[in-house]
Amino acid sequence: MSRLLQRLGRFSFRRRRAVLAVWVALLLAGGAAAALAGGSFSGSFSIPGTESQKANELLGARAPATKGASGRIVFGAPAGERLTGEARAAVRDALDEIDEAPGIASVSDPFATGTVSEDGRVAYAEIRFDREKAALTDGDLAAVSTAADGAESRGLQIGLTGDAAPETAGGGATEGIGIVVAFVVLLITFGSIVAAGMPLLTAVIGVGIGLTGIMAASAVFDLSSAVISLAAMLGLAVGIDYALLITSRYRALAQGGLPLEVAAGQAVGTAGTAVVFAGSTVVVALVALVVSGVPFMAAMGIAAAATVALAVVIAVTLVPALLGFAGARVLRGKRADQGAAGTSTLGLRWVDAVVRHRGIAIGLVVVVTLALAAPLTHLRLGLPDDASKPVGTPQRTAGDLTTKAFGAGFNGPLTIVAEVPRGTDAKAAATTVGERMAQLDDVASVSPPQVADAGLAILQVTPESGPSSVATKDLVREIRDGQAALTAGTRADLSVTGSTAVNIDVADRMGSALIPYLAVIIVLAFVLLTIAFRSILVPLTAVGGFLLSIGAALGAMVGVFQDGFGAELIGVGETAPIVSLIPILTVGILFGLAMDYQVFLVSGMREAHVHGAGPQDAVREGFRRSARVVTAAGLIMVSVFAGFILPDDAIIKSIGFALTVGVLIDTFLVRMTLIPALMSLLGERAWWLPRWLDRLLPDVDIEGANLERAEEGDGPVAMGNGAGARADADGGQGGPDPAAERTAGPGPRTAGHSSA
Repeated sequence: MSRLLQRLGRFSFRRRRAVLAVWVALLLAGGAAAALAGGSFSGSFSIPGTESQKANELLGARAPATKGASGRIVFGAPAGERLTGEARAAVRDALDEIDEAPGIASVSDPFATGTVSEDGRVAYAEIRFDREKAALTDGDLAAVSTAADGAESRGLQIGLTGDAAPETAGGGATEGIGIVVAFVVLLITFGSIVAAGMPLLTAVIGVGIGLTGIMAASAVFDLSSAVISLAAMLGLAVGIDYALLITSRYRALAQGGLPLEVAAGQAVGTAGTAVVFAGSTVVVALVALVVSGVPFMAAMGIAAAATVALAVVIAVTLVPALLGFAGARVLRGKRADQGAAGTSTLGLRWVDAVVRHRGIAIGLVVVVTLALAAPLTHLRLGLPDDASKPVGTPQRTAGDLTTKAFGAGFNGPLTIVAEVPRGTDAKAAATTVGERMAQLDDVASVSPPQVADAGLAILQVTPESGPSSVATKDLVREIRDGQAALTAGTRADLSVTGSTAVNIDVADRMGSALIPYLAVIIVLAFVLLTIAFRSILVPLTAVGGFLLSIGAALGAMVGVFQDGFGAELIGVGETAPIVSLIPILTVGILFGLAMDYQVFLVSGMREAHVHGAGPQDAVREGFRRSARVVTAAGLIMVSVFAGFILPDDAIIKSIGFALTVGVLIDTFLVRMTLIPALMSLLGERAWWLPRWLDRLLPDVDIEGANLERAEEGDGPVAMGNGAGARADADGGQGGPDPAAERTAGPGPRTAGHSSA
């Protein structure tokens, strides 16, 4: 693989104009496709095969009137007033305006249906559209918003929820914040504006192509509103990191004396191989979300994986092309071989301390990560409801008004579908069932049954507790488990649906899928790392370290978002169960990123080992050459993910927080502390591989040993940092002379160890 990537890097360097033109064309084509497709994102969640989904499908087939999208508009009287006189007229005018709008099937009258609070201060109306949510247009929703704005201008409090208040895709300034911080980190790392800008430019191009492709795909597929933020977050982070690794290796080789084109080929052949394997683990982890059996999770995983794959391809093609455009300017600034063997650096002093006190280092990392993971023992899963929305949003206003006036359960009523055999009185059967349900704990009220057809009736059960409470979840289970008693003598078959029941089913499915998913990605990644490092124990240390990182990240998230510890510091207004898709999504993303740093760090150690260094020296040498890049990459990841803590969206904020904490722990505690300590402890055993397995595994040459062979017409090629391979007039410390690089042929190279 290294030879293939080396040729690709040199080709891209030489044919840089053609390579750049292809990527720019792809970016423009993606933008045009997104604009023409006019897709939209959904905030709904459903899982085929669950009871709630089967009930929805039954209603769609036999009660078409319930199939359309629906929402609720809530009116609150001005302070100290009731919905009478002018306020009542404002409510009626708003409802009339909505009813007359195209796309509206019906609007209820709260004064006729009795959905007015006892004190007369709050009322709500149910809105039903004439099409499903996926088919709603901006015009359909604008009519509701316009009417709501009109009522609000007359002094009323207005809340919108359900499909009447569509979710919007995340993003905005968060990506910009991450880019600014990443640029500062890169500038400190390279000391050159040109070198710092290179990874940012390629990452932005990759994310742009990925996001426009996702927007175009949303016109065909039902994609969650969180997909675009997840793809932007992950694509930007890995795009910068992968370009950083190759650019750093290129500068080290070129500053050591290699001609620029040869350095580009060598950088892609060595660092690019690590990028391909690192990216492969991320892609595997994300695509494996398909095994969860949850369509919207599979869509999120595939979309994010496509963005990461783009980042890998861009890193091994567009990065060397842009390096060709930049020429010797990218070599200015700090020398990449700072900290060459024999000099003392912070990274070298750190790894010396870790190796010297490896038992203490291992113990401290394990204790700290397990302490952070402790809150996982009382993890509760759910989906965000209106109470978790930011204060001031239409959804939060609707939830607060409804809770105060009618009770928390009115924000998430349960829909009970009663199906009876032909010839059975559906209304009578449903009435009997409703009377029995009214006696259950946590039931506030049961509506009179509505008969959809001769064999189907619908009941609405309003719990006393809110949609995300444990009591409501227990009520759903009690209805499902106690169906025999509730339907005795009626011949009815019950199923529970509605947004609250759907959320409960999603949470249950996500919880049950977590362990199988974790097993799948661990096995797949173990295989990939075994191939890459030709070792059994190195992949085991990688997996063990990841389990500590993910436990600490999820535990910290539970402590903040569910338990409320320090929640106000990051703008979490209300504690709630952890959004059910977050743990499995965080596991997938963080696993891939953890394997990135494992590959970056340990490939340097293996490279030193392959070139003859002893076990302890290989740990020190590999760490010395990788420390700066891994530190910069970790800080960039943290800066990108931390920017996503700022949005108010509960899903995006939770993911951003979990990944920020996870990357911090995995980079600085696990990869840069635990792994060197374990590798030192294992010694030569770290590279043990059974002979029979060694014969079966393909040789991917992740350390680039095959590239030591002389290239035709290029002379011997170095695998090292090249320090001292060519003496400059200033003693070799001032960087290569651009003119000399263009005219001088490559002199002899020393086979040493390349700088990461």
